[in-house]
Amino acid sequence: MFGFILRRLSIAIPTLLLLILVSFLLMHAAPGGPFTQERQLPQQVLDNLNAKYGLNDPLWMQVGSYIWGIVAHFDFGPSFVYPDRSVNQIIAAGFPVTLTYGAIAFVLAVVVGVALGTVAAIRHNSWLDYLAVGTSITAQVLPNFVMAPLLVLVFTLWLGWLPGGGWGGPIYWIMPVIAMSTSFMASIARITRSSMLEVLSSNHIRTARAKGLSERKVILRHALKPALLPVISYLGPAFVSMVTGSVVIDMYFSTGGIGRSFVDSALNRDYAVMMGITILVGALTILFSLIVDVLYAWIDPKIRY
Repeated sequence: MFGFILRRLSIAIPTLLLLILVSFLLMHAAPGGPFTQERQLPQQVLDNLNAKYGLNDPLWMQVGSYIWGIVAHFDFGPSFVYPDRSVNQIIAAGFPVTLTYGAIAFVLAVVVGVALGTVAAIRHNSWLDYLAVGTSITAQVLPNFVMAPLLVLVFTLWLGWLPGGGWGGPIYWIMPVIAMSTSFMASIARITRSSMLEVLSSNHIRTARAKGLSERKVILRHALKPALLPVISYLGPAFVSMVTGSVVIDMYFSTGGIGRSFVDSALNRDYAVMMGITILVGALTILFSLIVDVLYAWIDPKIRY
């Protein structure tokens, strides 16, 4: 197992460095510059700004300095738009918000999705199965940019139960969590149901039932673990998508998360913030892909070789 983790790390670390390099080069190749504005700045001011942020240095020196700052100091550099704030400070202000509702949405999606898919598989072709499949399909065709206004319409405008936006106590979390988790919950339920149906028809389950084990023990001890393998593969990118937030959720509910920071940085040509958030999301994707690989190998040892 230790060798398997080392092999995965030997792939993950160069991938992360390549991600940083490609992100930097793509931003550098984008038309315009961080100080390009409709009203042209005086040349002396522009020269001073370029000198302050090292934009006059050769490209290789800029790339090297940027990568070294991240690797050695976890420093994404200063913001080009807010001179008194660094990229780290902007991310630190928004990431806890998206992490909060994203993590809750992830737990909700996994618990409800796995339970729904398992019940549907156990009660195959019954009204419970049809209800679970119908609920999953309905939830899957309602992406978050549709769910968000529907929730506000019902719970804020009609019923007046929940605030329509902002960020504060748990009452502000409810609608972003539901809007974020619904489609993921439906996908997890459908994957779990398909996988569980396949496992329940396998020989080792028939053998367990022939030995007289109760249906509860058959499901929990022998069927659930192998049935969750495809779900675990899906959970890695799903977790990153939820904990890094959604631009739609942040914008619609005015949560102040990093999705809003990303949109603002794109509109303001704040390339440093855009690169910082892009690299953060990419690093989390690599990290959780690694965790999923390790979990997968732990459940099914054949994958280690």
